[in-house]
Amino acid sequence: MLIRLDPSAPEPIYAQIAAQVRSAAARGELEPGERLPAARDLAESLQVNLHTVLRAYQELERDALTETRRGQGTFITRDADRVAEIRRKLAEQAVNDFLDKMRSLGLTRDEIMRLLEERGG
Repeated sequence: MLIRLDPSAPEPIYAQIAAQVRSAAARGELEPGERLPAARDLAESLQVNLHTVLRAYQELERDALTETRRGQGTFITRDADRVAEIRRKLAEQAVNDFLDKMRSLGLTRDEIMRLLEERGG
């Protein structure tokens, strides 16, 4: 799993980490039951504070995307329905962002649909 951070982004570093883990799980790059890197190791590799990674991992656990097993680490949930739900939420957010951008350009629904059809979507 490759995580790229953008220190100049308005989104906090912990949220960037959590978002990239969510996306990787939604894309199937992280398999159900797969162990995430140890928080200390990930913090070292990203050159961030350990508490930043721990906060990201806590957020993922609150989302029920991960589970922490004492003494073993943090793992992607084996609940395929939960991963599918997160994938759907990410897709909905992408669609909403796209529609907001198109509407900010003054495009109508018909114009947006025409553009999508031209692109094969």
